[in-house]
Amino acid sequence: MNPKAPLASVLRTTKDHLEVLRDMGILTVDDLLNYLPRAHEDLSAMNTIATAPLDEKVTIRGTVEAIKNVRTRKGKGLIKASFTDHDGETVDVIWFNQPHIKKMLKDGDEVVMTGKLVEKGYKLQFNSPTFELSGGKPLVHAGRLVPIYPQHDIINTKWLREKMVLIKEAIEYVPETLPEDVIKSEGLMSRSDAIRAMHFPDIVEDVNRAHDRMAFEKMFNMQCEVLQRKKEWQGNRQERLITPMDVDLIKLFFQSLKFTPTDSQKVSIYEILKDMEKDQPMSRLLEGDVGSGKTLVAVAVIANTIKNGGQCALMVPTEVLSKQHVKSIATILINFHAYLQSLKKSSKPSISMQLPTVELLTGSMTDKESNDVKQRLSDGRVDLVIGTHALITDSVRFKDLRLVIVDEQHRFGVEQREKLKDKGNPHFLAMTATPIPRTLALTAHGHHDLSVLLEKPGNRQHIHTKVVAPRDRRTVQKFIDHQIDEGRQIFVICPLIQVSENEEMADIKSVEAEVARLNLEFPNRHISFLHGRLNTQEKDDVMKQFNDRKSDILVSTSVIEVGIDIPNATIIVIEGAERFGLAQLHQFRGRVGRGDYKSHCFLFTTTPAQAGSPRLKAMEQHDSGFMLAEIDLKIRGPGELFGLRQSGIPDVQLNSMFNPEVVVRARRAAEKVLGI
Repeated sequence: MNPKAPLASVLRTTKDHLEVLRDMGILTVDDLLNYLPRAHEDLSAMNTIATAPLDEKVTIRGTVEAIKNVRTRKGKGLIKASFTDHDGETVDVIWFNQPHIKKMLKDGDEVVMTGKLVEKGYKLQFNSPTFELSGGKPLVHAGRLVPIYPQHDIINTKWLREKMVLIKEAIEYVPETLPEDVIKSEGLMSRSDAIRAMHFPDIVEDVNRAHDRMAFEKMFNMQCEVLQRKKEWQGNRQERLITPMDVDLIKLFFQSLKFTPTDSQKVSIYEILKDMEKDQPMSRLLEGDVGSGKTLVAVAVIANTIKNGGQCALMVPTEVLSKQHVKSIATILINFHAYLQSLKKSSKPSISMQLPTVELLTGSMTDKESNDVKQRLSDGRVDLVIGTHALITDSVRFKDLRLVIVDEQHRFGVEQREKLKDKGNPHFLAMTATPIPRTLALTAHGHHDLSVLLEKPGNRQHIHTKVVAPRDRRTVQKFIDHQIDEGRQIFVICPLIQVSENEEMADIKSVEAEVARLNLEFPNRHISFLHGRLNTQEKDDVMKQFNDRKSDILVSTSVIEVGIDIPNATIIVIEGAERFGLAQLHQFRGRVGRGDYKSHCFLFTTTPAQAGSPRLKAMEQHDSGFMLAEIDLKIRGPGELFGLRQSGIPDVQLNSMFNPEVVVRARRAAEKVLGI
């Protein structure tokens, strides 16, 4: 049987079944063989009526007699039969609401029954067992490790088992999809053996080895894909990209700061600058917790690039954040330049570096403003440009773009990278404040090398975190009022902008409703709001007002998740906390604790029961984003976090795929095959 044969030419089934299979992407024998079980049930042990435990699923071989329709006093129909095992013991069998069974069985048939034996008065009874005619043929639904398949519409697990038997002989012709040397070095099953062990296993160990083989293959293919992207990105060698690391410059940069960078920051700066000394474009991810100092790492690298005559671009997700970065980064660079100048005047060893020019470029700027910036970029008169996706539009040209840094852009994909290639294929650094377990980072961001910031600079305070049930709202509001009296400011985060018309979401807090409620609760306080439907100028005005302490409470959606820096804000209240992932909650929490004052995070749940959630309680116990990411991975599983929940990959294989050992083995094998 040819694995490439169309199912319609092989299976005897209905058009409806073939159409559903087609919708599932299953068109050939090979496609169906690759529709793997999600689990296996051990029904290999045969019991007798005398030895079978009660109220547990058991399998017994025997004969049916006296099959008949019975009408109950309530008028409901059922099928009743007598079942005798090979030891001569007999029990009654009852099937409820299954009249078709009368047509499937006849007196004297030898069958294998699978179900639970229960006591009914003084007698034993089988209630609605599944059955299979034995008749000398190998058993399909019992008497073995029985595969359980994902079900879809009319395609059920029993139907699939029966069809797999019909195409079983095609398994030996299934082509191998892994290189032979990888199979040998990793001690893997062949693909055909693995598929046979999944559908027709002899022992549990064969199933486990098959899972390992299939999980390794999927991870190997994923690693090949991300490494191939990395290879393509770095394939264009250019001598102009070579940017020497100026060690003396970096030392002086550290000296110009009011604090000592962490060891992780120093290591990350070194790793990035070593990459930039090569004639092929860097592809690196800088991963760090909230407050770990990614921006400082970026500024050090930018300073080294500018010193070597290259231009830099920093792309961020929002205009609010881009304007904040222009202000903060320009200040650090100007102060560094002033420090270098002061060393010259004092005759201390120094380095010459021009005063960097920093510009903003966003989509909301006037044509005149943006055209002026674009012209100066093209002429090489701008050293660093900071903005949104406007930076990679076709009209933006650089004289010598040496470094692009993308902050918090998880979806910066292939298309955007191609646009960067058009601008000189620069060194590329992605930054994220969303800690990712290393297992996932090597997969989701496997086209990058990885630098990680593990510590936080300075003496950043611990943020007191509390999960709060709705009944305790009054206590928290009194505390908020007291904090405002002390001169502090408050963030309130809501999942929605306005009240939902969906009844299921009627209890979920919205920005509009919360602003109205808070105005009643705090009549003497100034309350502002922020969400994605405001235009850029409105957002800027709101943030400037809050930054200038002209409003006490800022109610917002998740638009303040990233990068907003208000040192005077000491409380963040998150409504409907159960609706957010741990990583996002941790990001929200990072908006406070940026100043000298004790800060607090209150996680309000929609219902009292949700306040006991172990997932939310983890926020009270841990302030490490990496620890929370690991907890999220364990609770939600790699399928949900990695977008594979609906992929058809069984959970057991997903968990095997993202096992750290499997990820590392697959990556090592992929690097060897690709010659990286």
